[in-house]
Amino acid sequence: MKLILTQEVSGLGSAGDVVEVKDGYGRNFLVPQGLATAWTRGGEKQVTTIKRARNKRAVRDHDHALEIKAALESTPVVLAARAGEAGRLFGSVTVADVASAITTASVDKRKVLLSAPIKTTGRHSVRVQLTADVVADVTLDVRGAKH
Repeated sequence: MKLILTQEVSGLGSAGDVVEVKDGYGRNFLVPQGLATAWTRGGEKQVTTIKRARNKRAVRDHDHALEIKAALESTPVVLAARAGEAGRLFGSVTVADVASAITTASVDKRKVLLSAPIKTTGRHSVRVQLTADVVADVTLDVRGAKH
C-alpha cells in the first residue's frame, strides 16, 4: 500500500514522504490515526506543500542553528497561564504552549524538552533541541493570568 505521511512516524519517515507499507499497517493504524493519507496523483500537490512547509521551518545548517540559538537565548519567552493566588497553575505548561509562545523562531513542539512539568509561575529553564548537537536553553517566564 502506497501512502503519503502527514506527520513524522519513527522508523518510517517524516511528513511529506511517500512510503510503501503493508496493507494492514496502513489501513488499521496509519490512516485512522491521521498519520498518513492514501497516495493519489492529486496527492503529489499535497506532498509538495508539506515539504515546502517543513523546509521553511527546518534549520538549514550549523551556522543557522547557532543564529537561532542566540536569538532564543537572548530574550526570555513570556507565557501567560491561568494561576491561583499562590502562583500555582491550573494544570501545567505543555510543550505545545512553549512552542507557540516562542515568536523569535518557528519551533516544532517535538523539539521542546521539558525536564519536569511546569506547574508554578516564575522563571523556568526549557531546552530546545535545534539540531543533534545544538541545544538552546530558553528562559520561560510564566505569568499568572485571569480567566
